Amino acid sequence: MIEHMSFDDWEEFIEEWIEIKKDEYLEAERFGGAGDKGRDVVGYISDKHKANYIWDCYQCKHYDSALTPTQVYKEFGKILYHTFQKEYPKPRKFYFVSPKGCGTSLSKLLQNPSELKEAIKKNWVRYCENDISSEQIILEGELLKWVNNFDFSIFEKIHTKNILKEHINHPNHLIRFGGGLPEREKLDTSSIPSSIQNSETTYVNQLLSAYASESNEVYKKVEELDSKEHYKNHFNRARISFHHAEQLRNFSRDSLPVDTFVDFQNEILVGIIDIVEDEHSNSFIKVKEAEKEARKIVISSNPLKDVSIINDRSGVCHQLVNDKKIKWI
Repeated sequence: MIEHMSFDDWEEFIEEWIEIKKDEYLEAERFGGAGDKGRDVVGYISDKHKANYIWDCYQCKHYDSALTPTQVYKEFGKILYHTFQKEYPKPRKFYFVSPKGCGTSLSKLLQNPSELKEAIKKNWVRYCENDISSEQIILEGELLKWVNNFDFSIFEKIHTKNILKEHINHPNHLIRFGGGLPEREKLDTSSIPSSIQNSETTYVNQLLSAYASESNEVYKKVEELDSKEHYKNHFNRARISFHHAEQLRNFSRDSLPVDTFVDFQNEILVGIIDIVEDEHSNSFIKVKEAEKEARKIVISSNPLKDVSIINDRSGVCHQLVNDKKIKWI
């Protein structure tokens, strides 16, 4: 599948891989195309807005065969010339990434910096002089001195199989390559904080108001439900289901594209919205009818269907209230 990617997809794939290397990089950035000055995808180790920032360069090539020196001499030339011109600092590392990897000749040069330097100088006229800029770049004077003093050990290669092993942790991995979702950890209900968190205030207050609409009493605090077993039991179930849904949200964020959970929520919303907007004799009935309907909704296309449980669906009802997309009262 990697070998059949377009060049743009290959660059996007490498950018995604760098995005998840948060222990190494502050930020990933894809340049690509004309004017990239030898930078396809970049991983910033320090703040790119400060002088002499630290960065790694990933040169993306997508050919039907392994890379040869003649295919990449001008890439060496671009880095040498543009760092000489102070267009950007010298990279900490410069990596070639290609589905077929680097061939024997290029690999040998990358393993021997002094031989690599001499090979680039020898081939400068043919591959670099008229190909790295709109102007002719002759290797002489201060530029030649810069090249002679350059640290050619920064140039390396990376095996595609190593990239794939790490990319599996990116939310787009399943979209690109298929396969099942990772196992979802079972929610330990004892880990739910006993006190209501600030992030729960909206849906909790709406539930208290819904109970009040049936009992004709006013409940300002959850503790006031202690003597109302019917409401207390429902509230405890609702709160557990809310935290199940929150766990599913976090699972989706870590394993799937950003909109996957929003789409899951929207399917629940579409399924219950008529109930929410209908007239009911009291709002607690509305809550129970919406929860009941949410638990029956069949979700067929969203990948979260394979890891979601009944509690998630009723919990989404309370998330929607918490997100102020619906109201009970």
